[in-house]
Amino acid sequence: MNLSEKINEELKNAMKAKDKEKLSVIRMLKSAITLAKIDLKHDPSDEEVLDIIAKQIKLRKDSIEEFTKANRTDLVNQYQGEIDILKEYLPEQLTIEEINTMIDEIFDKIKPESIKQMGLVMKELAPKISGRFDKGEASQIVKERLNNL
Repeated sequence: MNLSEKINEELKNAMKAKDKEKLSVIRMLKSAITLAKIDLKHDPSDEEVLDIIAKQIKLRKDSIEEFTKANRTDLVNQYQGEIDILKEYLPEQLTIEEINTMIDEIFDKIKPESIKQMGLVMKELAPKISGRFDKGEASQIVKERLNNL
């Protein structure tokens, strides 16, 4: 069963269980997947669906930051709940140690000499961490390491 099918099953289960919060989040996710399907002109692969889920989580994290500044704890809690539901569809997340090990391996392979080669490093790293670690955070780690060369 691919990820899209799993999400469809979860949608049905949420309807049967009358879980309004989960149902709402899954419907938003299905809409994002449908939009991607139109843009891509094919059914999204599991990796593409993972990217869509990661983008949805990032959108909500950005919103949480803004709502925190505005002291809207009700919306912060709502969006955090949505993030928790979305994270159920992601594979097990990588730890910082695992990311650093991957970056070490890529550095050994590519042997970057300056920040100008960040694109090469990220090109190698991105597919390995897709859906398993925030690409923005990974990019920051790589940038710091390249600046310290």
